[in-house]
Amino acid sequence: MSNTTNEINKVTGTIIRVSWKLIVYALAILFLYEGATRGYQFGYDVFYSSGMASKPGVDMRVTIGEGEKVADIGAALERGGLIKNKYAFFIQSLFYDYGGSEHPVEAGTYILNNSMTSKEIILILREGMEEPEE
Repeated sequence: MSNTTNEINKVTGTIIRVSWKLIVYALAILFLYEGATRGYQFGYDVFYSSGMASKPGVDMRVTIGEGEKVADIGAALERGGLIKNKYAFFIQSLFYDYGGSEHPVEAGTYILNNSMTSKEIILILREGMEEPEE
């Protein structure tokens, strides 16, 4: 090969290596940005819960079966439109000791409102069903 061809190959190789590095750096920045944004939103959902709707909201019946886990309850509440994030609900339930030894999950039908915060929902579920008066 001639000197000109060798020079062109060196320049082309350098351009390709720099391009790959730029692509890798751009992807790393994109992943960091997405991770920080989603992490912040998750933390916000855990520590500052808000209702799904404005007051007065809509009442909904939620039935909790015998032996149901907090994660299953969170998934059902998310599907029903009562909470935003089932994982944030699970972590909040740990903070408020719902589903723990002192406040186990009690089966029953609860009337919840979609304007309630997840903290309010946990506190209602934590208190359990009231016995009907005779």
